[in-house]
Amino acid sequence: MQEKGTISIHTENIFPIIKKFLYSDHEIFLRELVANAVDATQKIKRLSSLGEYTGDLGETRVEVDFNEKKKTITISDRGIGMTAEEIKKYINQIAFSGATEFVEKFKDAQDAKEIIGKFGLGFYSAFMVADKVEIDTLSYQDGAEPAHWICDGSTEFEIKEGKRKERGTTITLHINEDSKEFLAQSRIQGILDKYAKFLPIEIMFGQKDKSVEDGEDKEGNKKWKTIKEDNIINNTAPLWTKSPSDLKDEDYLAFYKELYPFSEDPLFWIHLNVDYPFELTGILYFPKIKNDFELQKNKIQLYSRQVFITDEVKDVVPEFLMLLHGVIDSPDIPLNVSRSYLQSDGNVKKINSYITKKVAEKLGQLFKKERESYESKWDDIGLFVKYGMISEEKFYEKAKDFALVKNTSDKYFTLEEYEKHIETNQTDKDQNKVWLYANEVDQQDAFITAANDKGYDVVVFDSPIDSHFVNHMEQKLEKTQIKRVDSENADKLIDKDEQKELVLSEEEKETVKGIFESAIDDKNFTVAIEALAPEDAPVTVTMPEFMRRMKDMQATGGGGFNMFGSMPDNYNVTVNGNHKLAAKILKSRGEERKKGFAKQAFHLALLSQGLLTGKDLTEFIKRSSDILTE
Repeated sequence: MQEKGTISIHTENIFPIIKKFLYSDHEIFLRELVANAVDATQKIKRLSSLGEYTGDLGETRVEVDFNEKKKTITISDRGIGMTAEEIKKYINQIAFSGATEFVEKFKDAQDAKEIIGKFGLGFYSAFMVADKVEIDTLSYQDGAEPAHWICDGSTEFEIKEGKRKERGTTITLHINEDSKEFLAQSRIQGILDKYAKFLPIEIMFGQKDKSVEDGEDKEGNKKWKTIKEDNIINNTAPLWTKSPSDLKDEDYLAFYKELYPFSEDPLFWIHLNVDYPFELTGILYFPKIKNDFELQKNKIQLYSRQVFITDEVKDVVPEFLMLLHGVIDSPDIPLNVSRSYLQSDGNVKKINSYITKKVAEKLGQLFKKERESYESKWDDIGLFVKYGMISEEKFYEKAKDFALVKNTSDKYFTLEEYEKHIETNQTDKDQNKVWLYANEVDQQDAFITAANDKGYDVVVFDSPIDSHFVNHMEQKLEKTQIKRVDSENADKLIDKDEQKELVLSEEEKETVKGIFESAIDDKNFTVAIEALAPEDAPVTVTMPEFMRRMKDMQATGGGGFNMFGSMPDNYNVTVNGNHKLAAKILKSRGEERKKGFAKQAFHLALLSQGLLTGKDLTEFIKRSSDILTE
C-alpha cells in the first residue's frame, strides 16, 4: 500500500496561517498533541469498559521524547489508533472532526462525553515548529494494518503501510531551524509542567534518579544506590476530580501547596461540583489578601478535562473574585481552535453567576456558623467582599448580611448592627445617621480621640477600594452620611444644631482672623474663627469631605474624576475662638509676636495631619526650642 495525495482543505494558504496566526504561542503544539494522545487513550479505555474492545489494554501511558541530534520530538500513545482510511478522513480532511462520529456511535453510553477528542486543527499546530511530521499508527480494530503518514508542511502527503506492531499512535516532529529551542529537556519539561500537570492519563517524559536501599555495610549501616525510573510528570487524579466527602482539610491544604508552593496557607476554600445545566468542577481558595490588591490576580487556573488552558479567566470568574486562587475545570466553556481564549456565551455567563452564588453562600454559612472565626479573617477577605458589593448587584444583596465594618476598638459589626450602634449619638439635626471613619488610624489619632470624647464611634476604612466603597454605601444606606474623622473639627462632624457662643467680639474675631491669614499667607488655606468648646484644639486643619473624596477617587482612577485633571489641595483652617490662645494672641505685644503664636499653632495643626515638612518643619522645631527657653 502506498498513496500520495493532496490534503483536502479550503485554501492552499492554510499552512502559513497555521504557522503564524492560528496560535499566538507556539509552545502549545505540545499541549495539543499530548491532549490528542490522551483523548485516544481514554477512548480505548472507554471502549474496553463498554465491551467494544476485548483485547488486552496493557500499558496506557503517553510518552514524550526528543532527540537533539536528529532534531525530533515524539509523542507516543497506546490509544485507539487509526487505519489508513481514518487518517485520510480525520487528518487529511482538515475540517472534519473524528469526535462527531464517535459521539454518534456511543451517544447512549453514560459519560461518553468524557472521551471525545479532536483530531484536525489541533494536530496541525505541529507545523508551527516542524518542517516534516510523521504518523505511525495501528488501529485497535481486528485485522487492521499499520499505516505511516508523512507531510512536509505543504498540502502534499504520502501514506503507506507502516511497521508498528502494537495498538496506538506515534507522532514524530522534525523540528525546524526557528524552533530549536524546543529541543531542550528543560523547555519541554516546562511546557509539560504547565499544560499537562493534571492530565487524566500518565505522561512520561524521560527518566529521573531515585535512591533505593542496597543492603548493609560491614558495620550494619544501610547502603543506598541510585537507579533510573520512569519520570511521570503528572497527577492523574487531582483533588478537584474527587468527592468532597472523601477529602480532609489537610488534602485541600496539600493541594494548595502543589499549586502555589511558596504561598501562605489559604483561609478557607469552596469545592465546586455541578453537572447541570453545565459541567463544572474545581476548588477555589480564599488567600490572605490584606491590601495586596494587584499582585494577587491571575492565580485561578482554567482547565478543560484536566488540560490546562489559561490563567486569564476574567470571562468565567467575576472580576471581584479574580483575587481568589485555585482551579476551575469545565468542558462546557467554549474555546476557539487554539483553546487559548474564552468566548463569551450563555454557558460562560451561567458559570460566572454560579461561582458568584457559591462564594456568597460559603461566606454566609461561615458568618452564621463561625462568626468569631469569620471576624478573625475579615481583614483578609474584606477587600474582595467590598469589591464584589460595588461591582455586582446580586452579590451585594447577599453580602450586605455578612459584610462587616471594624471600629478603632477592633469590634466588628454587620451593616445593620452598626446603623443601630450609632443611631443614638450620631444622628444629625436632619435625622441622618453619620458614620465617621479613619483611613490612617495612627496619623488621625488626635481626631479619633476628639470624636471618641464626644461619644462618637469611628470605623476603619483603609483598603485600596474604600474610597469607592464609601460612596457606594452612601447610595445604598438610607439617610446615612459617611465622613472621614479629620474632615471637620469634632464639634462640626455631626451637625446637631447646637450653637455655642463666641467669647470674642466681632472686631476681635476679624483681628484674629487677619493675624492667622497673614501668618499663613497661602491661598490654599481658608481661615475661619469658630465658637468651639474651650477644651478643643486651638487650631484644626481639615480638608472638606467632598474634596477629600474627589481626590481619593482620582488617586485610585475611579469615578471619572480624572477628567478634571489634578485637583489642588484646599484646606480649611478652623481657629477655636473660645480657646485661650485666641485671647493670648490679642493681648500679645507686637505684630511679629502675634504672627509667631498664630504660625506656631497653625504648624502644630499641620503636624497632627502629617502635612508639616521641609523648611516649615525646620522653622517649627527652632521656634519650639525658642519658646521652651523663654
